[in-house]
Amino acid sequence: MLWGAIVSDIVGAVYEFDNIKTKDFTLFSEHGFITDDSCMTIAVADALMRWRRDGGD
Repeated sequence: MLWGAIVSDIVGAVYEFDNIKTKDFTLFSEHGFITDDSCMTIAVADALMRWRRDGGD
């Protein structure tokens, strides 16, 4: 699921501020990039994997 979030972030990054209505678009553009959404997703996943139920480090 983490990979899906990152891949969709890269695919959608070039369209993030353009309101496109078509489903006919380039899936992997040479201008694609990760955004802060991917960085935060990775950080949260990392924190969850390191977290212990007893609250310890």
